[in-house]
Amino acid sequence: MRQILRLYVSGRGTKFISQATGVARNTVKKYLLRYVLAQKTIEQIDAMSDAEMSRLFVAKECMDVPDQRQQDLEGLLPSLAALLKKLGVTKSMVHEKYLLQYPNEYLRSAFLVRFNKFLLVGKTSMKMLHKAGDKLFVDFTGQKLQLVDVHSGEIRPVEVFVAILGCSQYTFVMAVHSQKKEDFILGCERALHFYGGVPLAIVPDNLKSVVTKASKYEAQLNEHFAAFAEHYHTFGYPTRTYKPKDKALVEGAVKIIYTTIFSKIDQKIYHTLPELNQAILLHLQAHNDSRLTAERYSRRQQFLDLEAHTLKPLNPYRFELTTAQMATVNKYGHVLLSEDKRYYSVPYTLIGKRLKIKYTSALITTQY
Repeated sequence: MRQILRLYVSGRGTKFISQATGVARNTVKKYLLRYVLAQKTIEQIDAMSDAEMSRLFVAKECMDVPDQRQQDLEGLLPSLAALLKKLGVTKSMVHEKYLLQYPNEYLRSAFLVRFNKFLLVGKTSMKMLHKAGDKLFVDFTGQKLQLVDVHSGEIRPVEVFVAILGCSQYTFVMAVHSQKKEDFILGCERALHFYGGVPLAIVPDNLKSVVTKASKYEAQLNEHFAAFAEHYHTFGYPTRTYKPKDKALVEGAVKIIYTTIFSKIDQKIYHTLPELNQAILLHLQAHNDSRLTAERYSRRQQFLDLEAHTLKPLNPYRFELTTAQMATVNKYGHVLLSEDKRYYSVPYTLIGKRLKIKYTSALITTQY
């Protein structure tokens, strides 16, 4: 011990001291750190007995070693975590910003260990396992894509519908005109035909196009989406209000497609919705065929191996959205359908009665 300290005072480095004394370099560093923290001169150390030196240098208690890099990072962690909440920002981008301020600090892997530990503080949760063929999670993205009118050059935003199967994470994406019930149901139907089967349940958000009354226990489906679910022999199960973890899978898929699809779509100009959806489908194939992080399989492989055979068969007939209106039977026994401005006859016993008319593109029915 005394020899280590004398060599250190004479200006020797830890590598030389380790080789000269046969003591491991990390052990040398530990003794020298205790020597510096003790704030004693070499003369005072030499005057100490072996027992006193043992208590000073071979103490069993743990010592807090100040780490300037750790202290610098801890001061930045709250602001770096706030950056991650911005649209399209990834952890790699956050690390790059960190290195701009501290170029010689933690590299990516060491940074992510500390950053992930900070993000998980106070946010413990149980990992949710999804059964094959059980649920299809659906939602709209927050960010929109654009169409440009070929004649006027007017820019028109369009909504983007996203669906993801819980077990395989096989993803479907398409652009639609709006978030209205017609476009939402169209997106769900195209997703089912994309997968070639029907899951046990479809899990949407509490959109107005899906529910008539939101609830933190069980939302009330509107009659159009309920009819669609019945047509395909499945059922709708909207997420609970203020429970984002209920739809964490589709929220994660939205973040990923911002990078894998949106960033590529934005590089070109599209004039029609079919043209845009064709481009989306091209990038979607690459997205589903790419390997999952830290895995040797892709979403498509996972779907074909585990989930495709568990889906229920599709209804051979496409769903037709039923529209309803109220009308009063006139004195001639006819009701006026506002959609086509035509009159339709009903039994004379209903004259003066108020009827509920339901119609599709091929069928009209009345209810009293």
